[in-house]
Amino acid sequence: MRAALWFLALFGMAVAVALFAGNNQGTVTVFWPPWRIDLSLNMVLMLLFVGITLLYAALHGLSTLRELPRQARRWRLQQKERAMHGAMLDAVAQLLAGRFVRARKSARTALTQEEALAHTDAAIAHRQRLRTLAHVVAAESSHALQDRSSRSEHLALALESVGERPDSSGQELREGVQLRSARWLLDERDAEGALERLAALPQGAARRTLALRTRLKAARLAGRTRDALETARLLAKHRAFTPDVAATLVRTLAIALLDEARDETQLSTAWQALEPAERRMPDVAIHAATQHTALGGASSQARLWLQPVWEQYAELQSHQARKLILALEATLGEQDSHWLGLIEAQQRVHPRDACLHYLAGVACLRMALWGKAEQSFNEASQNLSDPALCARAWAHLAELAERRGDGQAASAAWKRAAQA
Repeated sequence: MRAALWFLALFGMAVAVALFAGNNQGTVTVFWPPWRIDLSLNMVLMLLFVGITLLYAALHGLSTLRELPRQARRWRLQQKERAMHGAMLDAVAQLLAGRFVRARKSARTALTQEEALAHTDAAIAHRQRLRTLAHVVAAESSHALQDRSSRSEHLALALESVGERPDSSGQELREGVQLRSARWLLDERDAEGALERLAALPQGAARRTLALRTRLKAARLAGRTRDALETARLLAKHRAFTPDVAATLVRTLAIALLDEARDETQLSTAWQALEPAERRMPDVAIHAATQHTALGGASSQARLWLQPVWEQYAELQSHQARKLILALEATLGEQDSHWLGLIEAQQRVHPRDACLHYLAGVACLRMALWGKAEQSFNEASQNLSDPALCARAWAHLAELAERRGDGQAASAAWKRAAQA
């Protein structure tokens, strides 16, 4: 459509010129003594058009001729700039391919070419960022080659090229360099140095997933369990792990935090530092109650910690139920009729659970209910699949037999306990 309109316009102009030139009878007379020259107006107009066209072409050619040195200089700078970018791309490719010596050499070539261009005062886009990235690639390659001195040198030059007060893109680049340096220190198992580098990050950058992952590894390596637990919580909120992995990680760190306690007060402080959801974790609560009892703490406090776990007894796995039974056994006393009622209520819900029969026998034994204790232990010993609990049940039956003076039954029970 556009071509058709151009043709129509061209034909219109041709018609207009033909009409003007065909009926134009005007003449132009030039007096050049002693001559007189008569020219038609059409000829004069054509000569003017040709003259103007030739003058414009001459001026344009002269301008192009004067621009040739500048264009040649620009072409040479473009070639150098392309070679610099090519060396940088080659360095990144070699780094990804694991050719660290070649990567460092290419990065240094890019830096050399950038320095050569810097002396020409050429305006190169992203010169500062390219120089910083080249230093980072060289430092990364030096780190892989275990060349610490070269790595430190390029790291310092990278931070220097970014500057103390960079713009937004430069700030992101500076944060990336700091994160990489923290990762390098972590690879060398310098946890304290890595944590110092991470602490120098701005608040927003320090809460990114990559920074939190690095901080988690550094805190665990440095033995800072509380910091590692807080970092794991943030990672779980950011959904950096799957729910199962996050729960396992938090549970492991919570148990490690409890293991650091050396007395009852420290254990209580560590327990209060846990979040409510973490206190309801069966493994965490059972471990805390077991350690509390081992440190000589009050049994009532341990049972209070175990109360939420007991309420979700039906959801526990077999090994968790076994640990809960052993933890409660260590805390039950002579005045725990309340817990005996809870155990019997749970038995009514799970009448075939041998572990509950064993725990009921322990509660009755502590409350001097010898008959009920023996009956519960007999039922438990016949159905328990766990060898340790079965042996303990037979041992309690042997003690009850000795108490009532039945030596033969006691010997048989002790024998069954040894066999279990």
